[in-house]
Amino acid sequence: MKYIKTAIPDVVILEPQVFGDDRGFFMETFRVDEFLSECCERVFVQDNHSKSGHGILRGLHYQTENTQGKLVRVTSGKVFDVAVDMRKSSPTFGQSVGVELSAENKRQLWVPEGFAHGFYVMSESAEFVYKCTDYYAPEHEISLSWDDPAIGIEWPLVDGKAPLLSDKDKNGLLFADAPYFE
Repeated sequence: MKYIKTAIPDVVILEPQVFGDDRGFFMETFRVDEFLSECCERVFVQDNHSKSGHGILRGLHYQTENTQGKLVRVTSGKVFDVAVDMRKSSPTFGQSVGVELSAENKRQLWVPEGFAHGFYVMSESAEFVYKCTDYYAPEHEISLSWDDPAIGIEWPLVDGKAPLLSDKDKNGLLFADAPYFE
């Protein structure tokens, strides 16, 4: 596994070594010893799997308590995955990083605690799986506005059409009004 730092060094791309031939492929998707030495010390407590259709944007979400670090990947389709630094004491506070994750490139993204996270489906559909460092706590969840110009995410919107959003995400907070981490 190759561990690649992004423009926000705490957000890391994991690129597996894939062994394939005409029968298919094999790859390791996670090794705790490598993750601990190459990325960070974390324990994962929950795995999630979602499926979304073309043009759907989920996020940008984070929890103010039971904060979750997430190791995310796509098993079918293609997404544009984004992390926004919500840590006020960080030199990258308010900055974002976006990475294309797909079943084809088999990349994963480590999104640490203290970040808002979301993704946009660029393919007909996408299946998204992720490990979390804490349990989902909807009573502490915040949705940050996906299109806040203060963050300035350049989403690769298909045909320039507005994404499909949940009601929660339609009412996301502006970055200036959102709670931060110290």
